[in-house]
Amino acid sequence: MGTPWETLDDSLREEVAASVERYAKARPMLEHVAEAMRSRISSLFEETETSPLFVVSRVKGVESFRDKASRMLAAEEDGGAPALEFPSPLREIHDLVGVRVIVKLPYEIRDAANLIKRRRSDFDCRSDREKDIGSVESGTYGYSSRHLILKTRGEEVVRDFQAVLGGDIKITGNFVFEVQIRTILSHAWSEIEHDIRFKNAEPRAWSPHIDRQFTATAAMLEAAEDQFSELHERFETVTGFWDAEGEGAVPLSAARIQFIWRTLLPHVDRKSDDDWGWAAELVAAHGLSSTRQFAELLQPGVITSVRAALDHRYSPGPDRLLDDVLLWHFGAEHIKATSGGDAHRADSLRRRLAQMDAYRHKLAPKSAPKTAPAGEPGDAPRKGQDETPE
Repeated sequence: MGTPWETLDDSLREEVAASVERYAKARPMLEHVAEAMRSRISSLFEETETSPLFVVSRVKGVESFRDKASRMLAAEEDGGAPALEFPSPLREIHDLVGVRVIVKLPYEIRDAANLIKRRRSDFDCRSDREKDIGSVESGTYGYSSRHLILKTRGEEVVRDFQAVLGGDIKITGNFVFEVQIRTILSHAWSEIEHDIRFKNAEPRAWSPHIDRQFTATAAMLEAAEDQFSELHERFETVTGFWDAEGEGAVPLSAARIQFIWRTLLPHVDRKSDDDWGWAAELVAAHGLSSTRQFAELLQPGVITSVRAALDHRYSPGPDRLLDDVLLWHFGAEHIKATSGGDAHRADSLRRRLAQMDAYRHKLAPKSAPKTAPAGEPGDAPRKGQDETPE
């Protein structure tokens, strides 16, 4: 199987060759169009919360244009004359210019696409679709990218390009081009895959294991993106806990305590039920009422110290660990506020507090014994120092 140009029907070859010649002549001017579109797209993100890593442009190569212009429609069953998929390739091929917007995380793809589409005074969005090489539905892996087809409005640099093309091209300043929005990991995978798969000078030099490796790396990158996305969401949530006038001011309830705990300490969630009522009572006993106050309570250093001090025989669940953390912070006050006349609980808390105090004492810096400074040779003893008896 050769390239579309190599397999093109002879009756269409002259027509395609003429379009390729016109494209090659005008392509240098198209580089200016590409840079103008890249600059325009990049400027849309200025002074917004959406900040791509970078925005780049490219112009379709002459050989790539020739192959795409050479694509034929599937042959009719009645043996009709061969026909081109793009009879007017200079007007109908919409990716002569491509702009790529590269972002960090998947959610930024949506934000970037929406921002571009809202700029109707700059561009008319003709198409918006997800392009997945590999999908959940098919159970395969690849890269995903958001593709927008945009049309410019009366651009002077486009008029210059259209003037060089000449022929049946009207000089309107309107031009259709493609914007691809993808993550940095998908971009890296796509670039490497394209270089190996499509720039292979010898198509027979291939192995199914190469396809397998591409699939494996795509799966690993998707898993990494999922982890980065979860990390970002958790960081944003945790940051909100410390906003005294925002999320940090949200009042505590059993459900809120559960949410904060599972966000900060997802590895400590061994509860036999989903009842966080007792935890809410413990916290309320000390007058803690806001999200920020609860987040301050659960500092990693305190959790580590509590674990080291008590050396739990069994890993504690949320209720027990919270009880211990409050005991660490409030000491005897916690025993008084939460024992409720239960002598067994009070004794247990006192034993734990004694362990904590012993641990603190062990870590406390020991003061060195005070010694009088030694005098210089020949000095007389200072008052208060032992003197040699006569």
